[in-house]
Amino acid sequence: MSAGKYRKEHNCLNCGAHVEKHYCSDCGQPNLELKESFWAFISHSIAHYFHFDNKFFQTLTPLLTKPGKVTLDYLAGKRARYINPVSMYIFVSIVYFLVAYSPEHKSKKKEHAVSKVEQKAALDSAQNVLNKIGIADKAPNILNKAKKGFEEEMDKEEFKNLSFNEQRIVLADLKKMNKAKSSDSLTDIIDGFSKIHNNRNDSTYEAYLARQKTLPITEKDSWYERLVKKRSITIGEKSEVIQDTLEHNRPKQYFLLMPLLALFIMWNFRKNHIYYLDHLIFTIHGMTAYFVVQIFTQPLVKYIFGGKGIMKNIISLAVIAWICWYMFNALKIFYQREKVIGKMFMIFILYAVSLFITEAVMMNLIYYIAV
Repeated sequence: MSAGKYRKEHNCLNCGAHVEKHYCSDCGQPNLELKESFWAFISHSIAHYFHFDNKFFQTLTPLLTKPGKVTLDYLAGKRARYINPVSMYIFVSIVYFLVAYSPEHKSKKKEHAVSKVEQKAALDSAQNVLNKIGIADKAPNILNKAKKGFEEEMDKEEFKNLSFNEQRIVLADLKKMNKAKSSDSLTDIIDGFSKIHNNRNDSTYEAYLARQKTLPITEKDSWYERLVKKRSITIGEKSEVIQDTLEHNRPKQYFLLMPLLALFIMWNFRKNHIYYLDHLIFTIHGMTAYFVVQIFTQPLVKYIFGGKGIMKNIISLAVIAWICWYMFNALKIFYQREKVIGKMFMIFILYAVSLFITEAVMMNLIYYIAV
């Protein structure tokens, strides 16, 4: 791996120990000349990079394709070819949470400290100025668009102030008008009012579920989205802030639950009589493999398929199937057992319960302390 000229002297420049050949037997530093050319420096750096790169893929390939093998080799002492489990977990988890849980900040329009009355007065003033200089007829579209946009915002604000039943009656009348004489502008108004009405409709979880039943199957929320919606409605207006904070703390949740998952595995395979640390290394390798798969699937779902629809469900089912396949083979190979399905599902149930409890605790802590 070293690219450079070795020193003739036999003293280690790092720790001062005697060096027999090219490497110090005490600290492991190569006994290289301090002065090196530019190209020697570059080649040395590249050699270090590709050594890591080669070692990374030597670990990654069997980790994904041969469940349990990397852990068995590592515990058997075959460690030179593999990256340290914790080092690889940290590297992969950082990439995973950057890709899968990157915060999606919704662009919010800046709230100007200008009242509606002032906005209308500004439009009237602009109209008067154009009339005085005699170009009002030459630039009518600008003012018309501004007025139209202002009037639409006024209409939306007035619609929001209506009761739920009044909103429903207004929407029904508008839809009848649009059906009698179709209009693009009226369709846009109906769409805008419908969004406001749906948000008002979802003020209770029962109303939200009733509306979901009326939607086509491709537009219905998934079970997880329904769970999030239920939590959002229950907690109230600060649900979005809570959800963002919760996702931000997701890495800590997974990291803290990993020793607990290893404990669940040890409890199910206690007859193997192996140390807890061995179960923990097995768990670290398994979580690393899961993160690698999610690094490729999450961007596919989020950016290619828009985060919704049939393809999202297909990919989610494929990931679940892969998790079951991986866990089954990893448990069977590592613990040398044939019947592991019952134990596997018990581990899944215990981990799911732990996730649910910790998420509920985190959510309440965020709501009562952080928000």
